[in-house]
Amino acid sequence: MKSAPRSVTGATAGVSRQCIAIIDYGSQYTQLIARRVRESRVYCEIFPHDVTRAQLDAEGVVGLILSGGPSSVYDEGAPGIAADLLDGRLPVLGVCYGMHLMTHVLGGEVVAEGRREYGPAVVEITDHSGLFEGLGAEERAWMSHGDSVRTLPPGFHPIATTSRLVAAMSDGRNRYAVQFHPEVMHTPRGAEVLRNFLYRVCGCTGDWTSAAFVEEAVAELRATIGDRHALCALSGGVDSAVAAALVSRAIGDRLTCVFIDTGMLRKDEGKQVIATFGPRLRLVAVDASERFLGKLEGVTDPERKRMIIGEEFVRCFEEEATRSSAFGAVDLLVQGTIYPDVIESRSKDSKTSARIKTHHNVGGLPEIMSLAVVEPLRRLFKDEVRRVGAELGIPEDILWRHPFPGPGLAVRVIGAIDRASLDTLREADAIFLEELRAADLYRQVAQAFAVLTPVRSVGVMGDFRTYGSLVALRAVTTEDFMTADWARLPHELLERVSARIVNEVPAVNRVVYDITSKPPGTIEWE
Repeated sequence: MKSAPRSVTGATAGVSRQCIAIIDYGSQYTQLIARRVRESRVYCEIFPHDVTRAQLDAEGVVGLILSGGPSSVYDEGAPGIAADLLDGRLPVLGVCYGMHLMTHVLGGEVVAEGRREYGPAVVEITDHSGLFEGLGAEERAWMSHGDSVRTLPPGFHPIATTSRLVAAMSDGRNRYAVQFHPEVMHTPRGAEVLRNFLYRVCGCTGDWTSAAFVEEAVAELRATIGDRHALCALSGGVDSAVAAALVSRAIGDRLTCVFIDTGMLRKDEGKQVIATFGPRLRLVAVDASERFLGKLEGVTDPERKRMIIGEEFVRCFEEEATRSSAFGAVDLLVQGTIYPDVIESRSKDSKTSARIKTHHNVGGLPEIMSLAVVEPLRRLFKDEVRRVGAELGIPEDILWRHPFPGPGLAVRVIGAIDRASLDTLREADAIFLEELRAADLYRQVAQAFAVLTPVRSVGVMGDFRTYGSLVALRAVTTEDFMTADWARLPHELLERVSARIVNEVPAVNRVVYDITSKPPGTIEWE
């Protein structure tokens, strides 16, 4: 009987280890705080602002970081915090809105400045103990706020100032707050501030490593899966490959990997996946291209595309689960969902973050399905996934393969999809990636691809008028895929790619290069 999708396991949930709780107040930097903490080899989780002390105690939390956010503490319905989380029993670091909230709840005064301060500032440090150990008398920091602290809470004193305001405060024990954002690169020594909080204030031991994750995840998978059989949605990308390797280590030949050709893959991708993973894992390849393209006929809305693809993926896997019953009853589906997927799909864990777009393997799952979902990488960022993959012995060419969206070329053909448009895009995309590799730049960018736009333009080829399609090229650099910058590729390379595409792909007569960062854009166009 079909039921609502269930998540069997995340990233080693319930394992006993030190954890820092990041309380989410809707800042665009909340996930960046998490990355900085993880980079310091300390495990952390992001929690909604109404989390309780009992919930945090159950997770082994040893310290709190209160994120920034767009609200003022005086706004109607402004997110708050349980008072017992600020009683001094747990170390706390408030960041921006987190500082305002601490001040407001603990009896100080927060005021609206009448104008926002957004940009660099010079912070004068007056107390170096604890949070600012090892830093200079003056440091640069990044500000982004509208309110500020006028009167500190009882028992607190300023530990850093600017020419305009209190930049940091402390109770002299284990409660700290900063007006600036230590998590961003524009605060050059911000990582040291966070490490001081983690190690000097919270007493963390730095036990969050790839080897530790693998050991803990395998143990949890064995415990939660038991003697059951599972299918793994294997696309050939790094996320699904690492997820498959992790679950395979846990349950061995009770895992069957399924590769579904939706008809929206890159050039020769199906052959490459079968050749790479067929000898390593029990692999079933399914050609479902007619099925997917039929369902997507005439569909132009990108969210509708994602929902259709998510639905069909699951239905395909349910059918394969029945076919695979010869190996044992199958009721589990392994997916390579990672943290940015969850965040951008507005995870159920977050009550303040906005949905940017659904991912077919998160927000795109149908409401009713017969398979429970296993997501062993759900709390990992992309760089962490690669480190775990290296720990598991996955080859580098797979680990460093550029990400490819679950919906595939469906979200890179803007507008309606048909075989002709997909074939056109496949050829243009293959040329771009081929030239990147030839220039030894493939590893220098985090993701690169071509987009087939619905724009048609006039051109001249061989003295004849053409009216062809416009292809956009996109290449970005990023550490975490939460923010990204456009890659400064050599002009000669772009010229060569453009010339090849317009000469070798008959339907295309114009090529442009996307120089939009994320934000305000996303990495994908749809």
